[in-house]
Amino acid sequence: MSPFTVGLVVNPVAGLGGAVGLKGSDGAEVQREALSRGATPQAANRAAHAVRTLLSRHPATRIVTVPGAMGEHSAQASGAVFDLVGLPASPVTTPADTRAAVIALKDVDLLLFAGGDGTARDVLDAVRGLGVGAPPVLGVPAGVKVYSGCFALSPAAAGFAAADYAASPRRAEAEVVDLDEERYRHGRVSPRLYGVLAVPADRARLSGRKTGSSSAAPATVEGIAGEVVARMRPGVRYVLGPGATTTAVGRELDLVTTLLGVDVVEYQEGRSRLVASDVTEAELFALVNGHEAVAVLSVIGGQGFVLGRGNQQLSPRVLRAVQNLVVLATQQKLAALNGRPLLADTGEEDLDHKLAGHVQVITGYRESTVYRIAAASEENL
Repeated sequence: MSPFTVGLVVNPVAGLGGAVGLKGSDGAEVQREALSRGATPQAANRAAHAVRTLLSRHPATRIVTVPGAMGEHSAQASGAVFDLVGLPASPVTTPADTRAAVIALKDVDLLLFAGGDGTARDVLDAVRGLGVGAPPVLGVPAGVKVYSGCFALSPAAAGFAAADYAASPRRAEAEVVDLDEERYRHGRVSPRLYGVLAVPADRARLSGRKTGSSSAAPATVEGIAGEVVARMRPGVRYVLGPGATTTAVGRELDLVTTLLGVDVVEYQEGRSRLVASDVTEAELFALVNGHEAVAVLSVIGGQGFVLGRGNQQLSPRVLRAVQNLVVLATQQKLAALNGRPLLADTGEEDLDHKLAGHVQVITGYRESTVYRIAAASEENL
């Protein structure tokens, strides 16, 4: 009987622009800018984490990957024994390289790919060319924005799901969506459905597609913003994460804040001040380190993420520096989770577990509820 074989493809520049405030990583120019701002690649580490988790559960798995940064380095870091397919290693990777890697790994039982929504589109393009014989795929989340439903909740969740698929190979379909990053950087969020991919049938460990918040009544969002401002204390620095609800907090303070960036504000004696706008992780750490600070974060609809999706500026060291988290969500958004927890995927599992527990979620003016937040790496959510 042949061993269960998993292919591994890594987009090494996925997520590069997140912590440095670029809201994406697509395109060579953006990647150069991210590196010039001090960005540190994380996709390779996240891919290695997924492979380690898979092998801890299913040691007999055979790993097959491509040379260099697109897989070999992550396989080495995971400690796996692996095979390489015959593709040349490229010092600068492109979408064409991703597609070529997928095609080269077409005979595996399951394809793991690490990246974001742009990488998922490249995988989809290659899979379509392979036809009915294409393997199922599973995304290891490593991008800035991860809106597609083909991704696991975390690298660990990808490993668990892959191991379970080895024991029970049931498939489902998951959507691939993406944004125009240039429009996204200017605050225009317009996700587009590109197609579907076959994935392991593991609903509990897949993130699901992000859903919008357009159904929320404006009065509800403004009520949430009013309640946040009513609770603000003088001398505290408030970190406003991305999202329409946190932007409403800025409006309530008569400030112009960034829809898709991270801002820092202060409120004192009825007056508000924009301390800094659209900050990078390094700038944010300098602003909150040694100050009393609170992070104000909204929930990604349909997925439940509070940390680790689109707000990578709130790094582990930033989160350790802030004293409290304030979570915002409408009752409709919480109800749509159907009892599933809110999620944290900061890149450090120990910190995710420390953040886990029950948090107060502001749902309206003078309205709040207690809801569970969990580490996205938990085996049984």
